[in-house]
Amino acid sequence: MEQLLTGLGLSTAAGLNAYIPMLMLGLLARFTEVISLPAGWSWLENGWVLIIVAVLLVVEIIADKVPALDSLNDTVQTFVRPAAGGIVFGSGTAAQSPAVADPGQWAQSGQWVPVLIGVVVALAVSLAKSAVRPAANVATAGVAAPVLSTVEDVTSVGLVLVALLLPLLVLVFLAGLIWAGYRLWRRARSRRERAPNT
Repeated sequence: MEQLLTGLGLSTAAGLNAYIPMLMLGLLARFTEVISLPAGWSWLENGWVLIIVAVLLVVEIIADKVPALDSLNDTVQTFVRPAAGGIVFGSGTAAQSPAVADPGQWAQSGQWVPVLIGVVVALAVSLAKSAVRPAANVATAGVAAPVLSTVEDVTSVGLVLVALLLPLLVLVFLAGLIWAGYRLWRRARSRRERAPNT
């Protein structure tokens, strides 16, 4: 159960920002005892991989804060986030952490099922994000872009930490995320519908 919740939290985080969970997993595995990646996923803690992911994260953070450019970035990232979700679901559920002492047979690095689950979860989150963001930008004349992007980045970091340390809280985190996304989408839609009448 903990393995699934860990993978779910990590792939959801990747759906918000592809590079945050990959970078955090790699850094934690390389420099701490918090997580230990199996041989099949140890490339995530390679120095060059960490540098490349860190550079891509900086580009993503900047692009995601600029109105209009954030929507273009979301389109490009729709292909990247599912791949990252598959990687972090697969590696996170196969790793040993304080919450996952024994990953179990199904989560070992050679299995494709965890990777596929991660791809689907991250894609669903990414598509939801791509649907909410343009509506919020139109409703707020672009003012919401940097605020929403920052909230998504902070949420992604929080989800990674919760998934690795307290995976049972992932369900609470996800319920709050779904509720907030739905409220934001409804508010943006109602503002957009009222705009022509004012």
